[in-house]
Amino acid sequence: MNRVLHALSALAAFVLASTAHAQAPSTGSGQAYPVKPIRLIVPLAPGGPSDILARAMAQKMTEGLKQTVVVDNRTGAGGTIGTDIAAKSPPDGYTILLVAAATYTINANIYSKLPYDPRKDLFPVSILAAAPYVLCVHPALPVKSFKEFLALAKARPGQLNYGSGGTGTGPQMAFELMKLRTGMDIVHIPYKGTGPAMTEQIAGQVQVGLFNLIAGMQVVQSGRLRGLAVSGTKRATRLPDLPTFSEVGVAGLEDVGGHAMWLPTGVNKDIVARLHQEMVRAVQSPDLRPRLEAEGAEIIANTPEQAAAAIRADLDKWAEVVRKTGIKAN
Repeated sequence: MNRVLHALSALAAFVLASTAHAQAPSTGSGQAYPVKPIRLIVPLAPGGPSDILARAMAQKMTEGLKQTVVVDNRTGAGGTIGTDIAAKSPPDGYTILLVAAATYTINANIYSKLPYDPRKDLFPVSILAAAPYVLCVHPALPVKSFKEFLALAKARPGQLNYGSGGTGTGPQMAFELMKLRTGMDIVHIPYKGTGPAMTEQIAGQVQVGLFNLIAGMQVVQSGRLRGLAVSGTKRATRLPDLPTFSEVGVAGLEDVGGHAMWLPTGVNKDIVARLHQEMVRAVQSPDLRPRLEAEGAEIIANTPEQAAAAIRADLDKWAEVVRKTGIKAN
């Protein structure tokens, strides 16, 4: 009987140990993960969309991981400085990068030389959420549809202009892609940020703009600017009357990109799985998801494999735009 009890005790201990191991992935040194605070690098300034999302994610992930997730803003060179810090961090799961997929993939193409390899040194764990772009025109422009806008632009080559938050930003690159797909000739006027670009368009200094829906939704809904089309595979929930670019015959703007979280290549697969679980749980949480959707964002929360495929496609797409337009970082 004692031998049976000993055997059962040993079996129970084995099952408990196995379960504990499955629930708490190892760091590679035998310790359960995580055992110390985690750094979440944002390569852009505080207060922007990336920073706001990162701080919300950090709070929710801290709750799930039972370790503090600390946001670390490392700005400079259009986001490449902070991205390089993340790329060169130890692949132990204690450094995460959060940056827009468009920023990451565009920088990979407009900078002639980067201190990291964007295709090898980092990998996306998940694209969390995305907001489509909305094409806006000033109400004084005599067009009420994309078809009318395209006809006017082609009838007046080089006479219309569009504003953006700067050369190499996601909306500016998407607009250049739209120009390539349609053959329209519109002059780019770069501003130092989306806010100034939108303000100038509302004032009538530029006729056209392509903005992230989170920034452009209110001015379109209020009538200060007229929306003509949105990017993405489906119509925006917050602006359902606007067709997608695909519906009006412009290909290449189906993927809306979005904010992604990245890890240095080489992180243990169990740690990746744990972090992915917590990232998805955070962005899908009952308090964070409604906030993002109310601002016009679409929750994606895809797998590492799906995210990697989307990033590869974006890298190739922006490479084509750079090759055909000659756009380079300032």
